[in-house]
Amino acid sequence: MPTDIPAVVVDRLPHYLRTLRLMLDDGIEVVSSRELGEALGTTPAQIRKDLSYFGRFGKQGRGYDVSALLGDLTRILGLERSWPVVLVGVGRLGRAIITYPGLTPEGFHVRAAFDADPGVVGSNVDSVPVRPASEMERFIRDEEIEIAILATPGDVAQDVIDRLVACGIRGILNYAPMTPHVPNGITVRTIDPVQALQTMTFYLRDSEDEEDLLPKRKRGRRNNSRR
Repeated sequence: MPTDIPAVVVDRLPHYLRTLRLMLDDGIEVVSSRELGEALGTTPAQIRKDLSYFGRFGKQGRGYDVSALLGDLTRILGLERSWPVVLVGVGRLGRAIITYPGLTPEGFHVRAAFDADPGVVGSNVDSVPVRPASEMERFIRDEEIEIAILATPGDVAQDVIDRLVACGIRGILNYAPMTPHVPNGITVRTIDPVQALQTMTFYLRDSEDEEDLLPKRKRGRRNNSRR
């Protein structure tokens, strides 16, 4: 994929994909950039700009063929094929991820899970075998797996990431509460519900607390200007 495409644009493509699927399910065959923008909560100009990074789509005055655009975005995102995945860390979160019903329909198949806990190794979670962590590298190489989901505690996550990268993993979905460090060419997406909630509370602050957001010196200058 070209490296000059902004990450925020790529991040929006799955939202386009989901919306187009819903439109197709509703029997909508053609959609304008205005209608697509309204469904996604953005502007027609943003829709056209995002899509322009990947080629020419639709016809002026007619709009986009929903089925054709859906197929194009599926190929752009690499979703025309199935992706085998491994999961590392079979705690409560790891088990929830394995049993999540939304992965398989989208082409992501958890082939194996790995854990260092002898009490977990040898079990099956929703028919996915839990293997010892010592077998992780060989399994990934033998099965030519490129994507891993990380659900370990934060204090061991970087070591696991280093091992994953060394054996050929190119994409990591990280649920561990830490900041991953990876070499160039490795894609990492971190999902941290706590951090998401922490940013949300910023916007939920009462307006009367606005003064507390200002540095003390700036706050003092503002108070002096009111005298």
